[in-house]
Amino acid sequence: MTMKITTLYVYPIKALRGIQLQSARIGPQGIAYDRTFMLFQVSEPNEELKKMQVDSHPQCALFEQQLSDGVISVQYHGPEIEHRDEQPLSVPLTPNTATLSTIKVNLHGSAPSSAYSMGSPYDDWFSARFGFPVKLVYIGDGKRTVLGDTLPPKRQQPAAHAKGGWLSSLTSYVNGKGEEEKPWITFTDVAPLLVTSESSLHDVSDRLPPDEPMPMYKFRPNIVVDGEGEEAWAEDLWAELTINKKHKLLLTGNCVRCVSLNVDYETGKPAVGELGSVLKKLMKDRRVDAGSKWSPVFGRYAFPVVLQASQGENFELRIGDEVEVTKRNTERTVWDWPGL
Repeated sequence: MTMKITTLYVYPIKALRGIQLQSARIGPQGIAYDRTFMLFQVSEPNEELKKMQVDSHPQCALFEQQLSDGVISVQYHGPEIEHRDEQPLSVPLTPNTATLSTIKVNLHGSAPSSAYSMGSPYDDWFSARFGFPVKLVYIGDGKRTVLGDTLPPKRQQPAAHAKGGWLSSLTSYVNGKGEEEKPWITFTDVAPLLVTSESSLHDVSDRLPPDEPMPMYKFRPNIVVDGEGEEAWAEDLWAELTINKKHKLLLTGNCVRCVSLNVDYETGKPAVGELGSVLKKLMKDRRVDAGSKWSPVFGRYAFPVVLQASQGENFELRIGDEVEVTKRNTERTVWDWPGL
């Protein structure tokens, strides 16, 4: 049965609140501009950079971001009186890297990637609100390696379609030099896209009081489908989705979950009551990935099939687009990202 896309999210600055979209351009690195910026805590005295994500820095949930005219507008919703009713911070969506200093960033064990430090006034603005030194980093032309044996999509031989030949399983793409380029990612965790279903969200909400349903935004997906005709957790075995009968996503791994699910986005702290125990509730029956046996699973990581990235062969997704499961695995995939 055909499902539909119900929500699209992009996160230009990783770990801050997501932005809902009506449509999104999809390329080899997922939704355009997704997680091209990231915040790092600067630890003294060696100025070591520590990644900032919602699980380790729940205050990130207090920052709202919006896109307009090539600018990311960041608004802080913290409780501090001195920061109320302030003007939002404006961050250029595509900064001029010629004016920025380069740094090395190591995220989730990928080989240290080149990135750019945005400097003042951006670092100062975030540091004042977090209460400790913070650095805003831009990925620019940096490329993070996709690790492991199971998460990177496999290069397969061309397959013939019933209506003509096409490369249905080509997951790497051709660069400007006519050479095949291996998949790489920005500051996304381990893959370009994260897909979740409303059916599974309903199962999570059924574990909570009726007046406290679980919001999807806490799972931080990129693409949400309604799950029509699919039971809760059916996505555990999804291997390929086809959108509008032509655009394909290869689903290669499970998303294993952490304490970020328990964060209250209104306070920037662990939630109280039942909403503060969502992770524990999922631990009871959702530890279904043998490669990460202590973490519950919700959602699947995906790689878009994009053939000619250098020639703009990306595609657009919209709310309401039709989604079909065109391949299913017979066994669950096993989490494999060295050191994570």
